[in-house]
Amino acid sequence: MKEKALFPVFLLGLALAVPLTVMVTGDDAARRPGSSEPTALAVELGEMFIRPSSTTVPAGSSLKVTVTNGGQTQHDLAVEGGTKSRLLNPGQSQAISFGSIDESTAFFCSVPGHREAGMEMRVTVAGSAASSSHSAEPSGSGDAASIDFSREPSDGWRPFDPKLPAAPSARTHVIRLVAVEKEIEVAPGVRQMLWTFNGTTPGPVLRGKVGDIFDVTLTNKGTLGHSVDFHASKVAWNDEMRTIAPGESLKYRFQAKHSGIFMYHCGTAPALHHIGNGMFGTIIIDPPGLPKVDHEYVLVQHEIYLGPQDAPGDLAKMQDVAFDAVVFNGYVNQYQHAPIRVEPNQRIRVWVLDAGPSENSAFHIVGTIFDTVYKEGAFLLRPGAARGGAQALDLQPAQGGFVEFSLDERGLYPIVTHKFANVGKGALGLFQAGEVAAVAGGH
Repeated sequence: MKEKALFPVFLLGLALAVPLTVMVTGDDAARRPGSSEPTALAVELGEMFIRPSSTTVPAGSSLKVTVTNGGQTQHDLAVEGGTKSRLLNPGQSQAISFGSIDESTAFFCSVPGHREAGMEMRVTVAGSAASSSHSAEPSGSGDAASIDFSREPSDGWRPFDPKLPAAPSARTHVIRLVAVEKEIEVAPGVRQMLWTFNGTTPGPVLRGKVGDIFDVTLTNKGTLGHSVDFHASKVAWNDEMRTIAPGESLKYRFQAKHSGIFMYHCGTAPALHHIGNGMFGTIIIDPPGLPKVDHEYVLVQHEIYLGPQDAPGDLAKMQDVAFDAVVFNGYVNQYQHAPIRVEPNQRIRVWVLDAGPSENSAFHIVGTIFDTVYKEGAFLLRPGAARGGAQALDLQPAQGGFVEFSLDERGLYPIVTHKFANVGKGALGLFQAGEVAAVAGGH
């Protein structure tokens, strides 16, 4: 890796910083209007910018570009409706002729989400208007799919299993994660091309104890560059968390030194797009002495930003926090359609993670009170003489914890975020205590 690029690339990948605007000058400048010579231009691709971000060429000039990928992930250079370079690995270059440029247009990286994140270069033809018909909306902004929140899933639909398995007795955990893009149903009749770990959103739930070793192998079987960042680890970002190209594998080994429920996610730039398009999961490191309960579950709250049917999520919506749904474990209202079955008076622990990428959570279960609350590595409430009770677990994106409670009566208990604007957008489920008729939940 290029050491000088590490820090700015990290910031750009996480924050989607504004791309640099650098005009070429001197020998690298475009030829003056009226020149019959080809226009030669050197272009650098990076996270998430094209340098220069704009240039001017003579009308009718043949544009010859030497494009170099100076970033840490794969990129290409394309023009609206026309030629594009091959997909370049980091450090690769290609000389390519884009032919005659007759009107102002936009060049961009065609990797999903990269243009929206800032990888665009404006090419203005001398003497022409600043805009042209070639300056179209970024890819992915076409007709988005839409959700009918009253619709039932089709026959054969199965919910994401919320049950949390017990921590393995082994102190070294050998984990295989596969990065893969996959069409997945996120609401009845609505499919998206999600970017996933092991083909699911959320990815596999991992669990261990303080002091355990996690020996992770990430293999990229997708078509884009991907990576993994375990919030439960303390490792250098530029080593285990680096982006790998399709077909590559990466070893990521760490010791769990702190307890809690932690997020893991793809950190490849733009990280917002990779997380917002489903590439995240949970790893739970048990606090020492955690008592047994009758049931343990894990619920991950996150947003859905719809692109067109069977296409990736819309990065522009993610940048505007204009989500189409807020859900638990990847599907709209799934535990309303498939209630979580328990019995009255059983002891229940629910681990909750807010995977975001941008919306907060006020996790609440209608009809009960939490007597135990654990958040971000610390107990905030435990049973005692004061008989204290809590009504919600408040979480910002990438925060997590658990609550414990029992359900005193036979019946239905809605699972919601008490940010009620989001309940009607898919953040609704049910606990079913005993044999009762399951009906739509509400509060």
